[in-house]
Amino acid sequence: MITSLKSHLLPAFVRGDAPSRETLRRSMARDRQASNGGIERPHLVLASASPRRLTLLSQVGVAPDALRPASIDESAKRGEMPRAHAARLARTKAEVARDQIANDPDLADAYVLAADTVVSIGRKILMKPEHVEEATASLQLLSGRTHKVQTSVCLITPDDRVRMKIVDTRVRFRYVTRSEIESYIASREWRGKAGGYAIQGLAGCFVQRIVGSYTNVVGLPITEVVGLLNSEGFPIQYNWLKFAEVDRA
Repeated sequence: MITSLKSHLLPAFVRGDAPSRETLRRSMARDRQASNGGIERPHLVLASASPRRLTLLSQVGVAPDALRPASIDESAKRGEMPRAHAARLARTKAEVARDQIANDPDLADAYVLAADTVVSIGRKILMKPEHVEEATASLQLLSGRTHKVQTSVCLITPDDRVRMKIVDTRVRFRYVTRSEIESYIASREWRGKAGGYAIQGLAGCFVQRIVGSYTNVVGLPITEVVGLLNSEGFPIQYNWLKFAEVDRA
């Protein structure tokens, strides 16, 4: 029991479940280890096609070399807590994307970044609504209450070490009237959004207070992502000089 509890609480900094067969990615990692060398120009693969996450990364000068969105079942397991749900999906997305590039000559040695954002009230996970009725019910539940937004970030390094970070933000909605909910639903902005709203859009006027990271609520806690990339040797400042060149032009 104690061993199981420790394994749940300790930070995830382990070797990922790499493909069982020999791959170009594993071969390149072995060669680097044998020669004690590094990667001259590291690549980054984002396991998402979210325009919001791409925008946030671009704000800190990070442009993924490729997008490999992972198509997985995002439904919660029976009794699964929001934090565990976010962590499981982020890691699964990262591993699926890693396996997709394992034999790609251009991307096999890339860093892989994935994230999953979960909106919850207590133990209840508010999934991405698929229908108007679900989106309406979600907004009615959030109205006048405080909810939690948790984003789990998973980074797999070129030698398949896994780094994970979970960021919590508390968001309080003011009371949202029925007509406001109906108008917001009509805008269709809720589609594909955890909890049925986008804080960076029209729903920003529903937010009364935030405690924690704003970018986390948008979908990617950028401070923590930069910290993970920096700690694993990814040159986060690689493109910063280009900003200066544009400014001088």
